[in-house]
Amino acid sequence: MTHVLAPSRHSAPATARRLLRAVAVLACAPYLTLKAAWLCGSRAGIPDGSPLLTDDVMLKAINAVTVAMDLSVIVLALLLTRPWGRRVPAWLLVLPMYGAAGLLTPIMVGFPAQLVLRAVGAGHGGTPVKAAEPFLADWVFRVVYGGFIVQGLCLGALFALYARDRWGHLWRGRTGDAGRRARGRGERLPALAAVALAPLPLGVHLVWATGSTIGLPAKIAAARHGEAAVLDAAFVLAAAAAATGLVQFLRRRGGWRLRTALLCTAVPSAALSCWGGWLIVAALTAPDRHDRAATPLMLVTYAVQVIIGLLVLAAGARYFTRRAAAAPAPARTR
Repeated sequence: MTHVLAPSRHSAPATARRLLRAVAVLACAPYLTLKAAWLCGSRAGIPDGSPLLTDDVMLKAINAVTVAMDLSVIVLALLLTRPWGRRVPAWLLVLPMYGAAGLLTPIMVGFPAQLVLRAVGAGHGGTPVKAAEPFLADWVFRVVYGGFIVQGLCLGALFALYARDRWGHLWRGRTGDAGRRARGRGERLPALAAVALAPLPLGVHLVWATGSTIGLPAKIAAARHGEAAVLDAAFVLAAAAAATGLVQFLRRRGGWRLRTALLCTAVPSAALSCWGGWLIVAALTAPDRHDRAATPLMLVTYAVQVIIGLLVLAAGARYFTRRAAAAPAPARTR
């Protein structure tokens, strides 16, 4: 799967790819600038009393990690548009893209929905809880999340073009067609396990999205509002979509178009898994845990989300390795 394909007459013009790459790189600038300022000691956008100021060492460590994560967006944009990117091993591209899709997709869906709620007066507004416990200035979220949305759109478009040129021959037909359905324990067991686990995060996030605070620490429960429920609703949709897509791969006849099932499974499972891992890290490294400490239900839910993502990756790796071995090799260029 490391071959180089001949340019297709259906490929997007090189200028369009260069434009997407440039926009993706520029969209990283606000976030990287803000993080660099924080690493240098600036407190721009961090109000007095923010819990972020209680542990300067932890704050700098997290900022350094997130700077590296955003720099990886620039690397991915180059990899998806430069000739040498076609020679990169599949796993070295797919894993970072899985992570990028997983972290960016909920923001791309959730943040605009939160802005709409705020515009109609159903968000947190200026509640006493928010005023008493500042975290970051509102403009920080608008600037950073706006950049993330642009990054996600550009990377998604670039990856779709790249993947169509390099692997498009592997997802033709329908999931239930002979030779295209999941088979063997290495493919079916991880998929079945992921489907079996999906109801847990789906159910828990559904309960939280509908206003219940069961399983949440006291201070977080007291601060719940309409905007907080948006992310939970996104996870509900992600769990349902991922399970539905996996079921299609397990069908023995008919089914969805293979590329539709792949998209429906990969992106939602990435969102579940990557945000599950991120929320576990956030819960365990929060500078002020106490009555904000993650409950067992939260940690179990987030851990199951991570496991679902790993199972999908395992099943997908076996599935497409088999498909690649059976498919005729595309033409190469020197």
